[in-house]
This record gives sequence, C-alpha cells and structure tokens, in this order.
Amino acid sequence: MSYQVLARKWRPHTFQELVGQEHVVRALVNALDNDRLHHAFLFTGTRGVGKTTIARILAKSLNCERGVTSTPCGTCSACREIDEGRFVDLLEVDAASRTKVEDTRDLLENVQYAPTRGRYKVYLIDEVHMLSMHSFNALLKTLEEPPPHVKFLLATTDPQRLPVTILSRCLQFNLRRLPTSLIAERLEVILEQEGIERETTALTQLAQAGEGSMRDALSLLDQAIAFGGGRVGLSDVNAMLGSIDQHSVLGLLDALAAGDAGAVLQAVAELDRMAPDYAAVLADLISLLQRIALVQIVPKAVDDTWVDAEAVCRLAVALGPEDVQLLYQIALLGRRDLPLSPEPRGGFEMVLLRMLCFRPLTAEETPHRACQAPVVVLPAATRSQAIPPAPAGESPPSPVPVRANQIAEAAADWSAIVARLGLKGMAQQLALNCVLLGREGNSLRLQLEPAHAYMVNNKNAERSLQEALAAYYGETLQLSIQVGEPVTATPAREQARCQAERQQAAVTAIASDPNVQALCETFNAQVKPDSITPLD
Repeated sequence: MSYQVLARKWRPHTFQELVGQEHVVRALVNALDNDRLHHAFLFTGTRGVGKTTIARILAKSLNCERGVTSTPCGTCSACREIDEGRFVDLLEVDAASRTKVEDTRDLLENVQYAPTRGRYKVYLIDEVHMLSMHSFNALLKTLEEPPPHVKFLLATTDPQRLPVTILSRCLQFNLRRLPTSLIAERLEVILEQEGIERETTALTQLAQAGEGSMRDALSLLDQAIAFGGGRVGLSDVNAMLGSIDQHSVLGLLDALAAGDAGAVLQAVAELDRMAPDYAAVLADLISLLQRIALVQIVPKAVDDTWVDAEAVCRLAVALGPEDVQLLYQIALLGRRDLPLSPEPRGGFEMVLLRMLCFRPLTAEETPHRACQAPVVVLPAATRSQAIPPAPAGESPPSPVPVRANQIAEAAADWSAIVARLGLKGMAQQLALNCVLLGREGNSLRLQLEPAHAYMVNNKNAERSLQEALAAYYGETLQLSIQVGEPVTATPAREQARCQAERQQAAVTAIASDPNVQALCETFNAQVKPDSITPLD
C-alpha cells in the first residue's frame, strides 16, 4: 500500500476527535441533537484549522444511516463513502478552479432533485470567495430558498470578499488559529501511535513553525521524520527549518545584558557563518524577551515545554524589567526597519548597538547624567573677546565670580525681556528656563536649568532666541548658554510660583465665602480645590 501523509491519515472523522474549535463544535452538536439545522453554513479561518474537516463531519452527521446525529457511526456505507470521498450526494467543489457563472449554473442544475442515496444533498464549496460576482448572483436565489433536502456548506479563508447578500443568508462560524501547545500535544499523540522516537522540544518547534495551522504542522512533521531518518530530534528540526540554535540567541542576550560590545559583535560573527535570516533572529530575540518579561511579572508562568526555561529564569533575574521592555521595543522597531538597511548584517548589528547605547536611567544616575549635559561652546571670536589671551608663560586667568545680587538683578531684567521677545515653541521654552548671568560687550551669558539640559542641543531654538535678542537690542549679539543650577528663579519657575499663589488665593477666597460655607453646612458638601480656576 502506498504511504499516506499524516495530515490525511490522522484527519478527524468525528467531532470528538477534532482538536480545538470547541466553540464551533458545541454549536453544531447542539443543532444536530435538537434538530435545529440551518440550510447554509459558512466556515471561515486561516489555512489548516479544520474548515473542510468540520464540513465533512457535518455532512456525515446529516447522512448517517442511523439518523441525523452528532455522533455518526463511521461504519455504515454512507459514513465510509464520505470518509473515502466517493459519496454521490456530497458534491465537493473547489471554487478557485470553477469561478465562471456557467460552472455555478451547472452545479445547481440538479439541485431540485432528491438525493440519490443519502438523506440530504450536501454542496461543499471550498474557497467560496473565489467565485465571480455573476456566480454569486446565480447562487443567491438557491441559497436563500433551497429545497428541504439540500444543505450548503461554504468554506473560505477570506470572508471579507464575500458579498453581504451571501453572508446574511448563512450561519457563520469563525475558526481560530490553534495554540502552539495544542498542536504540540496532537503531534505527540500521533508520534506515540506511529511508534516514532521524538524530542518534546522538537515538537514544540514544529508547532511554532505551523503558525496556528494543524495541517502545516503535520506536513512539517512528515518532512522532519524523513529528514531525521525516522526520528524527530531538535537539532534535525532546526536544521530542516533553517532555525538558529536557541543557545546562540541566549549567548547574544547574555552579552547584551553584560554590556560587552566585543562579545556581541563576536556572537554576530559566529551567527553570520550560518547565513541566517536576521529578521528571524530578531524574531527569536523578541520571543525570548517576551518570555523573560512574562516570568518577571508572573514567576509561575514558566512552561516546562520551553527549550530555554532555565536560561529564561536566569535572565529574568539578571535583567531589570525596564531593561527588558526597552530591549523588546528596540528589537521590535529594528525588525520593522531591517529591510531598509543596505545590508542585513549591518542593520542587525545597528539594532544590537542601539541596545548597548540606550539604557533606562536609575534614580541614582539621573542627577549625575544631568550634570554631564553638554555645554554650548562659544565661537572662537567671542571666546577671544570674553577671555583675553594670557601672556607667554602664564596660565589663563580664572573666571571672575559674579555676585549673587548682580545675578538677581539680571534675572529680574531677563523676565521682562523674555516677555517682550514674542517667542514661541522651543525657543520660548529655552528662554523661560534660563537666567541671565550678565552681558559683556556684545555677548550675553545665560544659564540653563539641568532639568532642561536637552534644549541646549536644539540649534534652531538657540538661533531663534539669538535673533530675537538681536532685534530687541538693535545690535548683533553672541549667545553663550551653560548648564547649571541657577542661583535665582528662572522666568518659568517665577510664572509657576505666581500661578500657584493665584490658585491658592482663589481657593482661600472660595473657602471663606459665607455663601459657600452655608451651602457646605446645609448639604454636607465639600469644595474640590482642583475645580477652582483663578479669573485673572
């Protein structure tokens, strides 16, 4: 006897044998048991999730010689002929190859005649969305008012392409993608019955590669059995699928966790020898980070079927939750941008280098980093005017300290100046968060708060501020901005203080109002301070 592929050999013949799709099975079983059968059923879902299988089981339930039942016997001539695909009253049609209206008319020509052998004449139309609009129109009238002995079973992977007139006349069942764990369990059962040696981790890998499709997973299992010479092992499955060994991805993440750029690039060089699909490597890295994040939040979520369960637990302790989230996001965006890179390996390396360069700041690091913010360097001409050259053999003089009262006076003037500059956007925010240290000739020296040190790198904002100041003074000015904690309040802080004072005054005025107090006493009410807004 010729070999029969596993997908056909192990196709379910009853609802009880069906794996997954419990929501569909429950509805159909109840309809069959209670004799509440619709005349048209539409099964939708991605490939290999059981659309045609369920339709055939339903056809068998309708035509079993023991009567309409949710548990067909499987031994009568009708059940056996349906299983073998030769039942005369089950008309299976592939709509992808019969799209013309003439084909549909020929199909429906004998619909009014009673079934030859069975109880019902069943029309099973697969990939029904491939029919032409004229074919749908030809089908519509029969689908709306079919003879009592006819049932229509439609299956499609793309229900959006069906006319709403067809959808409204069918009971629609949406079949879901099957979970990886469910597919792996089914593969385990099949190999147990087949007497084939296997590794559980290899079956999990095949189930993941099936991407929710049982048929695809079984086809890959057939291939894996042939590849491994009658044995299904993890190394053989990885080689067959072209997958990267999980240990390589773990080594890459270990190097990232240690912040060792050399080890990261060495790991990439070793990966490159295997000519990998770098998008797939990033996908594996994303999946690993997702499992680590899951274990960090829910430690009991560790699954024994994970190949890397021990390493995931170790990395969940070694990496902080915020680090895992940032690495996940960088990998996700990197995978999206990888096709834009001129060379895949270079793009992959840039993603990893980005992971090394960007790390979340801790509470202890934040002030330290703020003090290290870059400072705008004055142009050479300005520096030469501000600091005269020292005589030969002498060190340059130290900067003369500015008295606090001079800074306070300059700051008061600065608030008035900023109010008249008419700035907007980032230039306005830059001015509001600075204080004026003083003016020397045509050079203005400003001090920016450390919390807003990032603004010092916005050259457009600095240029707009410099131009506005030049227009205000009516002369060309040079601007010098340094980062440091101001001795006096910036205009932004002064505005915030004034706003807080006005808000407090408004709250006090409302609270002391006799009418408000009377209302509060009468109705046992309270005034919400955050609902009060000053009028001025």
